[in-house]
Amino acid sequence: MKALIFLVNLLLMAAAPLLFDFTSNTDPTTWRVVDDVVMGGRSDGHFKINEAGNGLFYGEVSLENNGGFSSVRHRFKSKQVSDYSHCVIRLKGDGRRYQLRFKSSPDDAHSYVYYFTTTGEWEEITVPLAEMYPTFRGRKLRMPNYPGEQLAEIAFLIGNKEAQAFRLELDYLRLA
Repeated sequence: MKALIFLVNLLLMAAAPLLFDFTSNTDPTTWRVVDDVVMGGRSDGHFKINEAGNGLFYGEVSLENNGGFSSVRHRFKSKQVSDYSHCVIRLKGDGRRYQLRFKSSPDDAHSYVYYFTTTGEWEEITVPLAEMYPTFRGRKLRMPNYPGEQLAEIAFLIGNKEAQAFRLELDYLRLA
């Protein structure tokens, strides 16, 4: 019975469209780090593909000069996502809180945000797309939540209002 359940889950996972699958062949330059240095801060984030073939977002968040965040972003040609209600992320964090951020269009100034806290172990985080709310520069906007129609940018951000080292290892993101 366990083998059957495993097989069904494997088939369902294989059928779900991948937004991004990190491998040893992934070009890390398709992901861009944006730190608070754009506003005078001193945070220092990095992104690379590690020996295991996973994306690794790591660095230090600094509060100096009114800083306090680091992010990594991936833009792509807009994708239709209206057939899906969730994003599933397989990751290994460091016990810290992060944001998953989506943009419907590369021209949008705002992002749709969902907070999650990692356990320090490999895990799958399931994000209900309808719960992603709009923000701009850390402020919640008076707009509807993510419409779940188009997707043109994925980002991860850490900004917990404290100076801290961080490490987030990413395996894949898929729709469900």
